[in-house]
Amino acid sequence: MLRAALLILLLLLCTPLIGVSQNTDQDDVIRVDTDVTNLPFTATDKQRRFITNLKAEDVRVLEDGVPQQLFTFQRETDRPLAIAFLIDVSISQESTLPNEKAAARAFIEKVIDSHKDQVAIVPFTGLAYLEQPLTRDLLNVYRVLQRIEVAVPAYYGAGRPLTGIPTGPGLPAPPDEGTTAIWDAVALTSTNVLANAPGLRRRAIILLTDGLDTTGRLTQKEAINRTLGAEAVVYAIGIGSERDGLDRGALRDLAQRTGGRAFFPDKKFDLNAAFAEIEAELRTQYLIAYSSTNKKRDGAYRKISIEIVNPELKKEKLEIRHRPGYYAKSRS
Repeated sequence: MLRAALLILLLLLCTPLIGVSQNTDQDDVIRVDTDVTNLPFTATDKQRRFITNLKAEDVRVLEDGVPQQLFTFQRETDRPLAIAFLIDVSISQESTLPNEKAAARAFIEKVIDSHKDQVAIVPFTGLAYLEQPLTRDLLNVYRVLQRIEVAVPAYYGAGRPLTGIPTGPGLPAPPDEGTTAIWDAVALTSTNVLANAPGLRRRAIILLTDGLDTTGRLTQKEAINRTLGAEAVVYAIGIGSERDGLDRGALRDLAQRTGGRAFFPDKKFDLNAAFAEIEAELRTQYLIAYSSTNKKRDGAYRKISIEIVNPELKKEKLEIRHRPGYYAKSRS
């Protein structure tokens, strides 16, 4: 307890007081094991416009229903990004993949800063393939993105399959070609790619798929848990049609339960608009940091909620979107 108290005191001495400065450098928020929780969030009004003038005194943070004392509250626009593009290349995406690749490239060209941000490319069918690990080399990202093709009849990329799902007697076998394992891909991208992103970064998966998981070995709940464990969010872009198959509910649930959003574009223009909204959200976030009042390191899930306490703002019924919780890492 004494050690934790001294660490918190050191953080408080090194961090600008809440309300005094909104321009804290990204390295001022330091993760000390699990004593410090960093939580990005966004706020929008009824017209889905981003609110950019919130102050620390306007909100209250609860962890498992217990109010937490913030020692950092800042609006941030330049925290480094770690973005994994998780692209469904099953046969159902054959007609839309070219537009998806073009929109993804336009997003990267506009949003990603090669001096600090990182991008990974992970196409998937029954297996997820790491075609491009996290990198700042955008020229190589463009080359990799260009050569991704639909798996007809099988996927012939150069990337290695992501592993991490137990196999053996009594366990599900790896899926066959031509199938789609969305939750496996989300889970493995979270643990094998984004969880390894260095430093304090905003970690996000941009998932392009129809949401139809046909052969996954992991459940959606496991995919969500692994995403939360990597401190990442999912932005799901549902590509498909009601006739050919599009599971809006599954994609919306995945996005919301990780603190992201789901989009369902009907045409190329809407696809570009979806990427534009993701860009706006990444550039219009707040960061709060606090030391949890719960000092147990038992691996348990901690539920987080953010409430508006400013009476005038409460009337606006703002939507606050954030990662809904985290797992406290066990002591080693």
